Amino acid sequence: MDCDVRDLGLAGKGRERIDWAAAEMGVLGLIRARFEKERPLEGIRIAGCLHVTTETANLVETLRAGGAEVALCASNPLSTQDDVAAALCEQSEIEVYAIKGEDNETYYRHIEAVLDRRPHITMDDGADLVSLLHRERADQVSEVIGGTEETTTGVIRLRAMSADGALRYPIVSVNDADTKHLFDNRFGTGQSTVDAIMRSTNLLLAGRTFVVAGFGMCGRGVASRARGMGAQVIIAEVDPLPALEAAMEGFRVMPLREAARVGDVFVTVTGDTSVIRREHLEVMKDGALLANAGHFDVEIDKVALAELSGGRVRRIRGFVDEYTMSDGRRLHLLGEGRLVNLAAAEGHPAAVMDMSFANQALSVEWVVKGRGTLEPGVYPVPRDIDAEVARLKLQAMGVEIDELTDEQRRYLSSWEQGT
Repeated sequence: MDCDVRDLGLAGKGRERIDWAAAEMGVLGLIRARFEKERPLEGIRIAGCLHVTTETANLVETLRAGGAEVALCASNPLSTQDDVAAALCEQSEIEVYAIKGEDNETYYRHIEAVLDRRPHITMDDGADLVSLLHRERADQVSEVIGGTEETTTGVIRLRAMSADGALRYPIVSVNDADTKHLFDNRFGTGQSTVDAIMRSTNLLLAGRTFVVAGFGMCGRGVASRARGMGAQVIIAEVDPLPALEAAMEGFRVMPLREAARVGDVFVTVTGDTSVIRREHLEVMKDGALLANAGHFDVEIDKVALAELSGGRVRRIRGFVDEYTMSDGRRLHLLGEGRLVNLAAAEGHPAAVMDMSFANQALSVEWVVKGRGTLEPGVYPVPRDIDAEVARLKLQAMGVEIDELTDEQRRYLSSWEQGT
C-alpha cells in the first residue's frame, strides 16, 4: 500500500492492540459482520482525517469490510499511534499517512495525499480535510457524495460554512447523536483527560484545585472525574444555563480571571480560541498545570505563554513543557497545548468509542444510500440510527430492557383519557 508511517516494523504490536480494542467494541463488531455479508460500500472511496488510534482502526476496517477503499490521515499532529498506523498499512489494505509528532507541513501534505484518492465520502475530526477540499480542490467537490464529522469544533466550522453558503455537500454531525455526546464526550473525555494529566505528570489530584473552562458535555465529564479523584473543582463558563447547572451540581462557579489565581490544574474544553489568555497567565500560581481537551491547540494562548517566559522553556517530562516567567513562576503546559488525552495518553476507552464509531459507520451507509437526495448542509444522525446503536450496545453488554404493552402503546397514542 502507498503509506507514510513511522515504521512498518511496528505492525505486529499495532495488530495486538487493535485486537484488544476490538474486544471492547461489540456494536462495531455486529455492524462489521453485516457489512461483510451485504457490502453496502462496494466501490466507494473514503477519505478519513481522523485520530489514528486502535479504535479508529476498528472503524476503518469495518468500512473496508463493507467494500470501501479507505485512505486515512491524522487529524492532529500528536494523536497518531504509530504502531496502529503501521498495522493498518501492512495488514488491512488501508493507505495511511500519519506519523506522531509530524510537523505542520507534513500534516497538510498527508491531507493532500488522502484527497489525491478522489474520495466519494469524507470523514473528519475537526473539518480540516473538508475545509482544505473546499478551499483548494473545488474541482473535486462535485465527486463527493457526503461526509461525517465527529467533533464539536468541526461541527462549529461546518455550520459556519453552511451559513456562509460555502458547504457544497451534505455532512452528518455524528457529534450530535445522543449515543455520541452523552457517552463519548462525557465519559470518554472525562476519563481520558484525567488519565492523560496523571500519566504525564504523576500528580496527585486529591486536594488540589482543578479548574475546568467549559461545562458542555466534555466539561461535565472532566469535572465529574476530577471530583471523583478528590479534587476541588471550579467551573468557568460564559453560558448562564450550564453555569447554573454546574452550581446546582455543587461545583464552584466563577470567572476565569478569579479562578486563575487559585487553580492548580487548568483544563480548557470549549471549542473556542484564547480561553486562557495573558491576563490569566500573569496571575497563576507557581507550578500551575495547563492542559487542553479541545480539538485544536488554540484554547491556551501559547504565544502569550512564550512571550511571558522570554523563551525560558524546557521539556521537563515527556509531555510537559515548563515555562519560567520573568518573576520566577513556573507554568507547565501539557502536550504542547494540543488535545491532551491523545497527545499524552491513548484517547477514549474503546468501549465508549464503540458507539461513536458505530454512528460513523451507519451514517456513512445512510449517506451512500441517500446519494442524490440530500442537499448540502449539516444533518443530524437519523433518530433510528441513534436508537439502533443504543439497542446494539445493550445487546453487546448483555443488558435486556422492557417493552411497552399494547395497552401502554394505546394510552400513549390517545388523548381521551384524563383524570
